[in-house]
Amino acid sequence: MRILVIGAGAIGGYFGGRLLQAGRDVTFLVRPRRAGQLAESGLVIESPHGKLTLPHPPVVLAENLRDPFDLILLSCKAYDLAGAIESFAPAVGPQTLILPLLNGMRHLDVLDARFGAERVLGGKCVISVTLDDAGVVKQLNPVQSLSYGSRMPGDTRMAVVQAALGGAGFDALPSEQIVQEMWEKWIFLTTLAGATCLMRAAIGAIVAAPGGERLVLRLLDECSAIAASHDHAPRAPFLAQIRPMLTAAGAPTTASMLRDIERNARIEADHIVGDLLCRRPADAAEGVSPSMLETVYTHLKAYEARRG
Repeated sequence: MRILVIGAGAIGGYFGGRLLQAGRDVTFLVRPRRAGQLAESGLVIESPHGKLTLPHPPVVLAENLRDPFDLILLSCKAYDLAGAIESFAPAVGPQTLILPLLNGMRHLDVLDARFGAERVLGGKCVISVTLDDAGVVKQLNPVQSLSYGSRMPGDTRMAVVQAALGGAGFDALPSEQIVQEMWEKWIFLTTLAGATCLMRAAIGAIVAAPGGERLVLRLLDECSAIAASHDHAPRAPFLAQIRPMLTAAGAPTTASMLRDIERNARIEADHIVGDLLCRRPADAAEGVSPSMLETVYTHLKAYEARRG
């Protein structure tokens, strides 16, 4: 299976690098600057699982993309989605599958409209990874899982995807409930990002402050209610797992969105928080003005306006 990885940044670089290490047919679609960096230093991954250097990984520039690939691994930021789609569109053929690893759900609507829902899988990853200024992919803890699944009932193509992704040094997890899992991750990320960005603090500091734990759980309840209104209420085991994480005394946990704000970078306010807010039932805010989620979104949009 020919695999095209969109970008060689943190997530694409990590999972694409592991697939390349495992001998899979991987090509990275990159911009000229990153292509030069990879030609000079190779793809370097520093991880609790060991350091990996892949000299001269296969790369292609958008203007040189001609032939279709079997699987496209998409892990760009939401605000880069439109540009990414234009860059990899020539690689989408009649049998191509697209596996997006973006957070939230809006990207599925965009990809479905452009390429057809039958080509777009559901996907999520759980990994803490960053790209430093030298272009090194740094994994910050040992967790490294990638879940995927078809959104089409009775789809028989997942065995081929599992053969491509399995045994590559990370947990490749096929799922028959991938959309539910994506909603649950969205709930968790929105709660975490909303609380830590609004308070400019880690979870441990928030829950130690007066009313802090109540604030976090109120935000979690609001996000969960929106998911429930779309028939994706978070399951009890999931809530039992994340509640302690969101209320842990002394925990240094922050969202990547807060780290982006602290370095004055772009954020995914619309894709993560705004889109969830848009999916709220029309009568959900009666008697509550503003809601926690509205307050978070206003705060993030004010940051964006100030950033200019």
